[in-house]
Amino acid sequence: MIQMRRWKVLLVVISTLLSIMWALPNMLPASVTASWPSWMNQRLNLGLDLQGGSYLLLEVDTTALKTETLNNLVEEVRRDLQTARIPFTGLGQRAGGVAVRITDPAQAEAAYQAINKLAQPLAGAPAGRDINVSRSGQDITITRVAEADAAAATEAVARSIEVIRRRIDSLGTREPSIVRQGASRIVVQAPGESDPERLKRVIGQTAKLSFQMVDEAVTPEEIAAGRIPPSDMLLQSQDQGPLVVQRRVIVSGEMLVNAAPSYDQYNQPVVSFRFNGQGSRRFGDASTANVGKRFAIVLDDKIISAPVINEPITGGSGQISGNFTTESANELAVLLKAGALPAKLNVEEQRTVGAELGQDAVVAGQLSTVVGAISIVIFMILAYGFLFGGISVVALAINGVMIVAAMSVFQATLTLPGIAGLILTLAVAIDANVLIYERMREEAKAGKSIITAMDAGFSRAMLTIIDANVTALVAAGIMFVFGAGPVRGFAWTLSIGVFTSVFTAVMVTQVLLAWWFKAARPKKLPIV
Repeated sequence: MIQMRRWKVLLVVISTLLSIMWALPNMLPASVTASWPSWMNQRLNLGLDLQGGSYLLLEVDTTALKTETLNNLVEEVRRDLQTARIPFTGLGQRAGGVAVRITDPAQAEAAYQAINKLAQPLAGAPAGRDINVSRSGQDITITRVAEADAAAATEAVARSIEVIRRRIDSLGTREPSIVRQGASRIVVQAPGESDPERLKRVIGQTAKLSFQMVDEAVTPEEIAAGRIPPSDMLLQSQDQGPLVVQRRVIVSGEMLVNAAPSYDQYNQPVVSFRFNGQGSRRFGDASTANVGKRFAIVLDDKIISAPVINEPITGGSGQISGNFTTESANELAVLLKAGALPAKLNVEEQRTVGAELGQDAVVAGQLSTVVGAISIVIFMILAYGFLFGGISVVALAINGVMIVAAMSVFQATLTLPGIAGLILTLAVAIDANVLIYERMREEAKAGKSIITAMDAGFSRAMLTIIDANVTALVAAGIMFVFGAGPVRGFAWTLSIGVFTSVFTAVMVTQVLLAWWFKAARPKKLPIV
């Protein structure tokens, strides 16, 4: 095993050179590496605790999500009964469900059959349905199945994570960490984002956009008296006071394919938008049929503007105006382009890490790493001499370079716990060398030849080295799967270090010792 095989030498040399090449950009100014190819110019990303930034703990409002689902169900029941020309009364939410009374007893069964068609299969259980419909005489009750609500909440969290990621990416924040925590919480870490209020404003806005017709038939007196038709809703507008709009959505934000800030003919900031094919057709049909009437552009239940349709709009594009500033127009475009959140997000916790505090953490991490490395060097030289101890130190240095290179290539984020994992990895790497050297000592003291003792040091210590590192790898895997944030950073660094440590402690040390043995032809093992 101590023989210097050519493939081993090539593997060590190539791995070391590649590691130096990928780790080097972290030591040089960005201006120096700007012209390098992208595959060579990979850098470590510093975590929130090292470069400062914003931390948010968000919770998806599943209660509001259920309420909205029931509201949609109410409107679906209203639409189907009106389409079937079945008279009804008392339609609305009742005790966590939807209730309606059919006016004509003879049509109660037909109404039940029509409403029963609204049931959809449960995800993962095609035989199950998301609602239960029951009838007692003329009264029909619709209730949501608990499994359907749980599935909707899970999907809402997953969709929220993707929407948040798209929104933060649009802000230019580098390598944000967005992970699920528990059943309905999301942890957002945005390194380098020093304005948490801006982050909250962009992340937390639901951004549900819809185009709905204004019901001009409802008079101001009826609005003041609260006599709003069931098919309408009263919303506040930015500059025209309360307006009554139809609940029916002509076009929704999901049909947008692009949104961007721009300026109108008066050089005022607006948001330009463009619909997909379906949205273009629906908006064109609605504008053609309602020339001279107003339609409302509604964002999160607030009317941004309510212009009059002067002529059919069939091009599939338009502008949203509403006393925007340049910044607010840009933020609205980001929100619309990223998509709407499926439910409201509540901020449970907010923290800001200043750049100064992050720099202090970097200095502390550098100091602890240097102190740890120097301590290891001193110990190895005192315990095994300049030759064997020095070889271990060289292997340890290569190990550190490989870890930095691997984290740079995989675009891993280095956190303060990650630095702790790096220091622990260096100690584990030296532990493997200690096992190998102590086994060599035992074999040499037992009267074995130097070549036999060195060979036994690697072969017989290998099982213990693998066992120790596999255990560390399993622990790191558990922390990565069940942990979040800093715990994952520690686990990721530790996992990379396990592989590089085994490689350098065994392969690099073996090649260096083989070179020494071939050149010196010693008669006695120096560490005995």
